[in-house]
Amino acid sequence: MTSSTCILWFNEVGLQHLAEVGGKNASLGEMYQQLAEQGVAVPYGFATTAQAFRDYLTANGLHQPISDALAELAAGRQPLAASGHVIRELIRSGDFSAKQREQIADAYLQLCEQLQTPDTPVAVRSSATAEDLPQASFAGQQESFLNVRGTDALLEACRECYASLYTDRAIAYREEQGFAHDQVALSIGVQQMVESAAAGVMFTLDTESGFPDIVLISAAWGLGETVVKGSVNPDRYMAYKPFLERPELNPVIESTVGSKLCKMRYAQPEDEGVGEHGRAEATVTVPTSANEQRGRVLEDSAVLQLARWAQVIERHYQRPMDIEWARNSAGQLFIVQARPETIESQKDRSVLVSYQLTEQGKVLLEGSSVGSAIACGPVCVVADPDDVEHFPEGAILVTERTDPDWVPVMRKAAGIVTNSGGTTSHAAIVSRELKKPAIVGCGNATELLHDGMDITISGADGATGKVYEGSLEFECKSISLADLPATTTALMINAALPDGALQWWQLPVAGIGLTRIEFIISSQIRVHPMALIHPDKVTDPEIARQIADLHHGFEQPTDYFVDSLARSVAKIAASQYPRPVIVRMSDFKSNEYRGLLGGEYFELNEENPMLGFRGASRYYHPLYREGFQLECRAIRRAREDMGFDNIIVMIPFCRTPGEADKVLDAMAEAGLRRGSAGLKVYVMCEIPSNVILADRFAQRFDGFSIGSNDLTQLVLGIDRDSAVLKSLFDARDEAVKRMIEQVIRVAHEQGCKVGICGQAPSDHPEFAEFLVHCGIDSISLNPDSVARASVHVAAAEAANR
Repeated sequence: MTSSTCILWFNEVGLQHLAEVGGKNASLGEMYQQLAEQGVAVPYGFATTAQAFRDYLTANGLHQPISDALAELAAGRQPLAASGHVIRELIRSGDFSAKQREQIADAYLQLCEQLQTPDTPVAVRSSATAEDLPQASFAGQQESFLNVRGTDALLEACRECYASLYTDRAIAYREEQGFAHDQVALSIGVQQMVESAAAGVMFTLDTESGFPDIVLISAAWGLGETVVKGSVNPDRYMAYKPFLERPELNPVIESTVGSKLCKMRYAQPEDEGVGEHGRAEATVTVPTSANEQRGRVLEDSAVLQLARWAQVIERHYQRPMDIEWARNSAGQLFIVQARPETIESQKDRSVLVSYQLTEQGKVLLEGSSVGSAIACGPVCVVADPDDVEHFPEGAILVTERTDPDWVPVMRKAAGIVTNSGGTTSHAAIVSRELKKPAIVGCGNATELLHDGMDITISGADGATGKVYEGSLEFECKSISLADLPATTTALMINAALPDGALQWWQLPVAGIGLTRIEFIISSQIRVHPMALIHPDKVTDPEIARQIADLHHGFEQPTDYFVDSLARSVAKIAASQYPRPVIVRMSDFKSNEYRGLLGGEYFELNEENPMLGFRGASRYYHPLYREGFQLECRAIRRAREDMGFDNIIVMIPFCRTPGEADKVLDAMAEAGLRRGSAGLKVYVMCEIPSNVILADRFAQRFDGFSIGSNDLTQLVLGIDRDSAVLKSLFDARDEAVKRMIEQVIRVAHEQGCKVGICGQAPSDHPEFAEFLVHCGIDSISLNPDSVARASVHVAAAEAANR
């Protein structure tokens, strides 16, 4: 580049040119030059230099007026909105020098010639010299303009980009981050526009938990601005990175369809009020069709291609990345931006912080959680970000969508609730930077919530966030992982739901000792499996419609059940891979099964469901055998097709060795054969017969997991739900302890491992000491109990030496 040139092409710049072309353009050039051989496709283009911006300010005499306006703001004599407006108008009133106009126009014409398209549509993006740094994202602080055609429109868009260096949010953000305004300059990227049929954002880690082994992808129809700006609830996909280089596997562990109510596309001449040329931005937002709303934006093969590119980019930059992608109408994928991820990757991983509600409340709304925290406060519904002066400190901001323009309001809020938006939008990134929990994409929050009502928002349970009525009590715990004592007894955790499992990946545990399939079925699948196998038996048209909506897009209704369960179990297994994850097959009682959609048509009415048709007895019985086959198909897919061979199957409430044989035969019929492909099968030890005949059960299973609640219930003859007999219900009772001691001894004689899943070892140090004395192999706990229990277990091991 010569001193008189204000243009650099993408094949001329890389990360070493950040001061000259800003973070965004330096990254685009880096990828264009370095990653093409690895298949990463980046649309070509050029950048104006940061020096061109400084020359623009000098030529138009703007340095001093801008400095004066900022001084008025700093002195408190002028509010942020007024100062920003003054500066932006000053910049818009300037003009490019003849040389700058000529160089920008010539570069654009060269790009048109290379692409063999007159008036090539381009994306015009701001690239600040302090943007996209590893320590500060500046996400969404400056403007971008899409579908810009012609030289005049390009120059107008460039001027608007210059002005956007002083948006209110950009001024406030630089001051918060400690960047001097006059030290930040702006480059402009002019890039071949991808006529997006679909687009979105992806991160090379989980944005809520920081789990590093996945790629998280958001996707919507049309141009990607709807995802970036949070104006739609996008699809959400997740791929497991360690398996991406194994082509025989399909490690897409999440595929959630968002509502995607609208899309942004190129404006057409017939669109009202839009001319053919001459506008800085020529896009329109239109409603999506019913099929677009209900259908997946990306098939698994496209998810995997994007995920592999994301992994290539992450390895090249050697840090977690935030990437924007687009897909044209021909199905070709492109990377249009990449920047360092600056929030989860910067957190102190030696301390684990968790939130938990300590009282129950009525759920008013659900959406996607941003930040795994909890906040309470009065609602303040706001329609315009300019209302910042009237927003009360500590209120919960409720609005249509979060947008970077809202940053001044967001700073004052205790938390945020929106109608639309996804967890990978620019505003979600800023929410995390500001450490403000948010629940986005709730649908009708601005209608249901009203000013002054107290609410609690919680993202503590994973990707699905909840808005509760009232101010609920909660607790925040910090666990110093370095302070956890080492134990010989393996400590494992219980995992109820897939998203929650990812939150605990940092815990130094030996795996997951209990995952309950019924939790996944009730909260995520929601329909009785037999209603999918025999839809003709569901005679209520409304229930039939709800079931049909759930399996829309699947070739067979049963595919919905298998696909959803397989991905959910795989996500839990991914959180601990390669450590073991014990998955218990469904253990609903008949009354609980009736609560699923369509369940009333397939379930018995039992006087005592706790001791009735539950657990193993269902798996081979004609009333449920077909449903169990679907469960087995899902586990087989997660283990063999997706690669999670760390999954161990566990059978609950197995009353006799003969029943065990029938269950193992039913599993084999579905392709799950004990010992095949390394499959281990455990049995719950929760019935006295499991203890009395432990030697015979050990011939059929690889291990035992003691279910202390059911075992206590059946040894002492006490209904575990009885309030009257609550004082007698105690796993530390001598009769229960003798049962536990016996099964551990016999199982070890037979070469089987024994674990326990329950709260007693955490709550009672003497019970932990008893288990250690018996030689139990593992103790599985609720995750937030691991720190306390590890101290008890370590002390018990020391006393037992």
